[in-house]
Amino acid sequence: MVGGGYVGLVSGACFAEFGADVAIVEQDPKKLAALTAGRIPIYEPGLDTLVASNVEAGRLTFGDDLGAAMSDADAVFIAVGTPTRRGDGHADLTYVYAAAEEIARAARTDLLVVTKSTVPVGTGREVARILRQTRPDLTFDVASNPEFLREGNAIEDFMRPDRVIVGIDRSGPDGGARAQGLIEQLYRPLLAIQAPIVLTDLETAELTKYAANAFLAMKVTFINEMADLCEKVGGNIHDVARGIGLDQRIGSRFLSPGPGYGGSCFPKDTRALTAIAQDAGAPTRLVEATVAINEARKTGMAERIIAQAGGSLEGKTIGILGLTFKPDTDDMREAASLPILARLHEAGATLQVFDPEGMDAARALLPQNVRYCDDALAAAQEADVVVVLTEWNMFRALDPARLRSAMRGNAIADLRNIWSPDLMREAGFDYRSIGRP
Repeated sequence: MVGGGYVGLVSGACFAEFGADVAIVEQDPKKLAALTAGRIPIYEPGLDTLVASNVEAGRLTFGDDLGAAMSDADAVFIAVGTPTRRGDGHADLTYVYAAAEEIARAARTDLLVVTKSTVPVGTGREVARILRQTRPDLTFDVASNPEFLREGNAIEDFMRPDRVIVGIDRSGPDGGARAQGLIEQLYRPLLAIQAPIVLTDLETAELTKYAANAFLAMKVTFINEMADLCEKVGGNIHDVARGIGLDQRIGSRFLSPGPGYGGSCFPKDTRALTAIAQDAGAPTRLVEATVAINEARKTGMAERIIAQAGGSLEGKTIGILGLTFKPDTDDMREAASLPILARLHEAGATLQVFDPEGMDAARALLPQNVRYCDDALAAAQEADVVVVLTEWNMFRALDPARLRSAMRGNAIADLRNIWSPDLMREAGFDYRSIGRP
């Protein structure tokens, strides 16, 4: 497994749990040092236990020597980052192509090379070209196996997936038979529980990942727009979401209103899909609109908070509950909190924040004078407004009376709808949430 980041580490540990011998290659010295010392550099529930048990069993190892890791490998997975390329929205494939060349140079025998990273259509063909050009003396099978892991639920998603998508290059002499056989062997435990494994071509597999994330991002954006409409006409977005979610054609997931989607996938992948589509001459107008609406929403949420504070934040203290883009992760990538807090700081607010997992990552991304607190009540201490940005369960359990006692003001901007409006107003709060009376 080339890359010990989120995708590589979770996938490698789960494959080891399936019984495969997995060597994870990581070039970042700090990350590698943490992994070899038994420390997990990301927060993902259950991952520390899974990694430790498979390291102890001898099925999972870490190192920075690609040649050693590949010495008796049947398959090599590329799980490196594909960040947004500056200026045009395309995915930056520098790391993917560099990994392909390094794999080819280090290979000692014929191999299956699988792209696990999220990559644009055509990447698999280019990986195949690089492999064969670099080592014409060997035969490389190439496949695309995009991940569909939700942060905070990644292990369950890998072990009991909705589906596994595998695109296989069938242009070789055996028509991809060897590649398919190896993939089926790796995923045999999933075949035993009848998890759907969709075998297709490289291009379809690559596009499927982008299409899935873009569809979910549109679903989030749709319910956010419906929440805004509810506020104008007196509707309740939770009842709307339940009413449409019970339709089996729609489904109930990803229908929770909030300050806008973020994270490592939706923002990057929607931008990349629009760039791919524009280059192909088939623009994805719905996705383009989704990207624009989502970005505008974050700014709009900051203005909502400023309005609730009376139109000015000069001399006011804002308590922030939650920083990460979702609960059960420490991931701050593209979190809605970043533009919101930047705008509140610009408007003159003193910011005091608490997040159970995300504060270390947030320090490099937020203004320097932000106060980092030990718990939620400390973040609310003497605050004029308390803002909920991430729906951690511990925030749901806060006692309203203690929260009210800690605050100087009484304004609550609940951008995740974690509390009952009636209960919070009975406790003396000027309570406002998203899409509810």
